[in-house]
Amino acid sequence: MSPRPESRRAVTVADIARAAKVSKATAARALGDYGQVSDAVRSRVLAAAEELNYRPNALAKSMNTGRSNTIGVVVGDIENPFFAHAMRGISDVASKAGYDVILTNSDEDVDAEHAAVDVLLDKQVDALIVAPASSARVAHLASVGAAGRPLVLLDRRADGEPYDSVTVDNRTAASRATAELLAEGHRRIAFISTHDHPSGVYAPGDTITMSSVADRVDGVMEALTDAGVASPERNIRLDARRRGVDAVARDLLQGDDPVTAIIASDSLIAMTVFQTIRTLGLSIPDDVSLIAFDNPEWTGITTPPLTVVEQPIYELGAAAARLALQRIHGERVDDEAVVFDADLVRRASVAPPASARVEFPS
Repeated sequence: MSPRPESRRAVTVADIARAAKVSKATAARALGDYGQVSDAVRSRVLAAAEELNYRPNALAKSMNTGRSNTIGVVVGDIENPFFAHAMRGISDVASKAGYDVILTNSDEDVDAEHAAVDVLLDKQVDALIVAPASSARVAHLASVGAAGRPLVLLDRRADGEPYDSVTVDNRTAASRATAELLAEGHRRIAFISTHDHPSGVYAPGDTITMSSVADRVDGVMEALTDAGVASPERNIRLDARRRGVDAVARDLLQGDDPVTAIIASDSLIAMTVFQTIRTLGLSIPDDVSLIAFDNPEWTGITTPPLTVVEQPIYELGAAAARLALQRIHGERVDDEAVVFDADLVRRASVAPPASARVEFPS
């Protein structure tokens, strides 16, 4: 059995003061870089701190200065590559500015998000970046402003609230993806999202409580309606997380009037749909065309590679961090609602449906 490591007492400001032969107050001023301290004394204190391997108490420092040099982030699902890439943008910008980032996960649950916000405020973060699980249930976010902390929403808006936000033009992106399929002759086009919804089947006028998904549904509906597709809502499926993406995809592909194309609202959904299509013995794009939101590496190396709606995810995170830092430092903000465009990256997962193909004699 290995011996237990010897417990060591944390080095304190008093220890540094004794080593540097100064008062505790003087040592604190030198370590905190505030107040009047001569250069010679500051050098002696810092040398003692280095020799003793002193680690400053960040919480105590934040109580003295009102700043913790940290930004708190709440995302919906840390397993989703979208949030991983956005976090890289946030952390790169924050780190360059001398800030640390504390990441929490809400699992797309409003109550969990509320608890995460409370924890981050207790940690004295200087600002919060939140991807709200619901655009309608956002009353808890008022506590951020009440605590005097800036708030930036990532990827989603809050209904009726003027919070800073960084989003993508999801309506245009979804409309463009749908138009791509329509141009190939598809009419039975499905859209699948895992966002919670009382009924998995969308009906016109239903409230969708996540702005990004609501905008995508609007874009799909707009394109289908403009193309004269009857009952354009009939193949829009929500709440696939609870019901299971595989089960939803099977229903769409094996029903009496099976769809010929599917738009997946994120890359995790697309991965499951891709697997389901293969399991059913169908071929992409000969039997089913598939378009995915987001462009993780795997979508470009599958057979066939997938056509995707590529969002500038890293830039979304970076922009959210820059906006938060501007608010922290009281700088002028030119745009409180930053909206990025998304690109349609055409690959090989879209083709005309079998019924629309013209067979030429050999």
